[in-house]
Amino acid sequence: MSAAIEAFHEAITAAGLAPPDTIHDDGVIHRFSTNGRRSDDSGYYVLHTDGIPAGSFGCWRAGLQSTWCSKSDSTMTTAEREAHRQRIKAMKVQREAEQVQRQQKASQTAAALWKQASPVTAHPYLTTKAIQPHGIKTFGDKLVIPMRDTAGTLHSLQTIAPDGGKLFHPGGRVKGCYFGIGRPAGRLIVCEGFATGASIHEATGVAVAVAFNAGNLGAVTMALHKKYPALAIVIAADDDHLTDGNPGLTSAKSAAMSVGGFVVAPQFPPGRPAKATDFNDLHQIAGVDAVRACFSEIWEFVC
Repeated sequence: MSAAIEAFHEAITAAGLAPPDTIHDDGVIHRFSTNGRRSDDSGYYVLHTDGIPAGSFGCWRAGLQSTWCSKSDSTMTTAEREAHRQRIKAMKVQREAEQVQRQQKASQTAAALWKQASPVTAHPYLTTKAIQPHGIKTFGDKLVIPMRDTAGTLHSLQTIAPDGGKLFHPGGRVKGCYFGIGRPAGRLIVCEGFATGASIHEATGVAVAVAFNAGNLGAVTMALHKKYPALAIVIAADDDHLTDGNPGLTSAKSAAMSVGGFVVAPQFPPGRPAKATDFNDLHQIAGVDAVRACFSEIWEFVC
């Protein structure tokens, strides 16, 4: 292994990814598994070793993107710096084209799977969470939830196993995609998970957009605000009180600020279990009335 490839290998490791066993320095995008599964190809890298060795790598599933260069910017000549800048620009174009192709393929396979899936009659996860299906389907023993953009195009799927394990369809677009429960009228609630959204809708009757994770709250909120500029938007936060930085509440506040919206967090009764963080947890602990009560005060300010 050359010094450049070894250094690139170390950079991938330092970013928290498991690098592939073999790294090719041919300037072509290569995919690799970032979760140890043979079927996974969410990781990618491209490496050039001609001239100043440089490359980029990341994980499409995690949204990670990073660049690497064997030489620091401060030690490059003006000509080297410009050549490096152009190479990084070309790698970005290459990466984005690959991602579009990957997402288009995933959209097609997701649509085919959604078509084959069956309406839900009963499922252990729904029973555990004490919620209704709201139009999702089943495929095998898993729940299947469509992920669409504001135009209604299906881009990907989320599956939920009987034990609650969740997976996104490989290669599918997540950013800006959501699952809608109910029809928006005057107000709209955006939340993270499906069970959370189901509990909120069942308690309030208000339309809910499920963004699937905290990192997608901002993109979904902005997209929906653009489509429905007259709607008042409320972000239903997960209160990740045991996680550094409380990503659920932090992301919810940021999303709300971007559209002049509001934030509501679950208010748990005394004796809150440590793992209780969202509105479905509140629903199971204290019932739908407790969920409804959390939103009652905000309706005074939301038309």
